[in-house]
Amino acid sequence: MLSLRKFTRLCHIACRHSSTQPPKTGIMMLNLGGPETTEDVHDFLLRLFLDKDLIPLPAQSKLAPWIAKRRTPVIQERYKEIGGGSPIRMWTDKQGEGMVRLLDSLSPETGPHKHYIGFRYAHPLTEDTIDQMYNDGIEHAVAFTQYPQYSCSTTGSSLNAIYRYIEKSSHLKSAMKWSVIDRWPVHKGLVKAFTQGIESELKKFPKEVRDDVVILFSAHSLPMRVVNRGDPYPQEVSATVQYVMEALNHSNPYRLVWQSKVGPLPWLSPQTDDVIKGLTKRGKKNMLLVPIAFTSDHIETLHELDIEYAEDLAKECGVENIRRVPSLNDNPLFIESLADIVFNHLKNEKQCSRQLALRCPLCVNQTCLNMRNFFVPQNKN
Repeated sequence: MLSLRKFTRLCHIACRHSSTQPPKTGIMMLNLGGPETTEDVHDFLLRLFLDKDLIPLPAQSKLAPWIAKRRTPVIQERYKEIGGGSPIRMWTDKQGEGMVRLLDSLSPETGPHKHYIGFRYAHPLTEDTIDQMYNDGIEHAVAFTQYPQYSCSTTGSSLNAIYRYIEKSSHLKSAMKWSVIDRWPVHKGLVKAFTQGIESELKKFPKEVRDDVVILFSAHSLPMRVVNRGDPYPQEVSATVQYVMEALNHSNPYRLVWQSKVGPLPWLSPQTDDVIKGLTKRGKKNMLLVPIAFTSDHIETLHELDIEYAEDLAKECGVENIRRVPSLNDNPLFIESLADIVFNHLKNEKQCSRQLALRCPLCVNQTCLNMRNFFVPQNKN
């Protein structure tokens, strides 16, 4: 990892010597995305509920439009409360711009580098971004998940979308070399960024209660049917939490909790809101929320954590002090980490991690198998 001083110096050097050559290496930053305006909410929800990798539904082509239409007014109101839209595209652009400036200096032999955004449910959509990379003449396309911890429902869905689009577009099959950064749950820069954020927020609690603050690492939940087929997400989130707590020297009590459950079926538990209620009943009234599986602000941090839990629920339960660690967003240490991850990926010339080659033991999704056969073949070592 670079020092902050060296990070800043490399950014200045890259700006002074930016190349006018067309990009050689394209880094597609994969994420779910979010509606930028309230008018975008319906189409965002429709794409989300039509995604069989994320939410398999009976009669999906008919049920998904009905659910999207029904949910749109509620979700629009939530976006209005956080400014009218999701900031995730803005943050991803800032992260990508900083990342490629560093990469051009760290790895000139693979440059010029250009960042792209590939969202699943909002513009720019994954498929449109592939076309843009093709038109730009990209030689090496890197699919870089912005979910540190892998799940078939998130990163897997994005990789499936890439595979499906290339498979049906003959001109794309040999146009670019593809490789994948499919997970990075314990990258030292990621762990350090989370650790520093937690340490900073703990100092803002009254000194007399600081050591008693319960750290709640909150991650997006997952249906148990997905977990039970062998999805690695719970273990990888737990690994991030473990590394962060070790870096903190286990300074405070903590729990890993789960948020954003949808529907009546069983999901990973305990839910964040239930834990806040339970802790308060047991006399633990000082809490720090850490969005451990999110790196950029969006509705799950700005509304669910900040408004629904840290404001409304905390007041209802009688919580005395509750804070939320800021998302990593444009944190220089985090942007440096992104560059470091891509730099080492390009340097090692691996097509993907060894884990991507291992399909979930009880998976029955043929596209998942085909996607792995597409991305994994060169990754034999």
